[in-house]
Amino acid sequence: MLASRLLSILMLLQTRGRMSAAALAREFEVSVRTVHRDIDQLSAAGIPVFADRGRNGGFQLMDGYRTNLTGLNQTEAEALFLAGLPGPAAQLGFAEALATARLKLMSALPAKVQPGAERIAARFHLDPVGWFRGVDPEPALRTVAQAVWSERYLRLRYRNSGEIYARSLGPLGLVLKSGVWYLVAQSGRAIRTYRVAQIVDAHVTDEVFARPKDFDLTAYWEKSSRDYETSLYREQADVRLSPKGVALLDMLGPHVVQSVKASRTKPDREGWLRCTLPIETIGQGVRELLRLGEEVEILGPPALREEMARVLAALSRRHAVNPRVLQSHAGRSRRSL
Repeated sequence: MLASRLLSILMLLQTRGRMSAAALAREFEVSVRTVHRDIDQLSAAGIPVFADRGRNGGFQLMDGYRTNLTGLNQTEAEALFLAGLPGPAAQLGFAEALATARLKLMSALPAKVQPGAERIAARFHLDPVGWFRGVDPEPALRTVAQAVWSERYLRLRYRNSGEIYARSLGPLGLVLKSGVWYLVAQSGRAIRTYRVAQIVDAHVTDEVFARPKDFDLTAYWEKSSRDYETSLYREQADVRLSPKGVALLDMLGPHVVQSVKASRTKPDREGWLRCTLPIETIGQGVRELLRLGEEVEILGPPALREEMARVLAALSRRHAVNPRVLQSHAGRSRRSL
């Protein structure tokens, strides 16, 4: 634990520059006295760390000092190589930089750690795009990313429901979700999410954007995603499911699966159980439940049951086979024999 903290202090001082003892103590949840002891041990080990006294003082490394990555263990090095996403990096314009960084990382690793990192790079490929879909065209992505990095306001035109609107946004971050890029940005006092593929054009302004200090992109995205999924489901369906129907529920999404688990009754003698599952609308509910075929029976609400009956009747009429056509096919089959 001590060795890990000493290495972490060294890395922090190298990346952040001067840090006070109080700041380091908060970072590692230890006392200020413990930080001073740790700094003494770093100095005794030959690390050129010194203290600046005074109100704005703190600890820092001697100018020009850089450590190598010999502190990385096998698991940490493998994790770094697993974290590289060539596809998204290329979309953001960082493909060459990523390749160069991986080479530098490999050359800085201890010899005994390099083979494990190479195996990770050769044996794992991360593909963030869902099945049966391609990557969205993202002509504005690099401009948006530039605004995010430089903390400058972004002026753009955004397509929504067939209309195009002009927007001036303070960029807070980019999120890659199932192969789709989203921009999280401040519009006025509100924080909103924009699909990058729907940005018609954009340019970075010279106006600096003051990013809120307490904004957490990960926390915002997790909450907004849950809220969005929950808001879609405005109705509930009362259904019976066969054992096969229960096994097919994954097609309808995790929110539906969780709802069924929470509401399911004890199966009857044939294995069918009763439960409720969320649907967006009556029409959407019919389309989704049709995916389960004959493994589902709709009990309610009446409007959903009636709409399913109407759709099935229309499908039955459309696909009904004329007896004369069947006889004609049978005759041709006998003659061919």
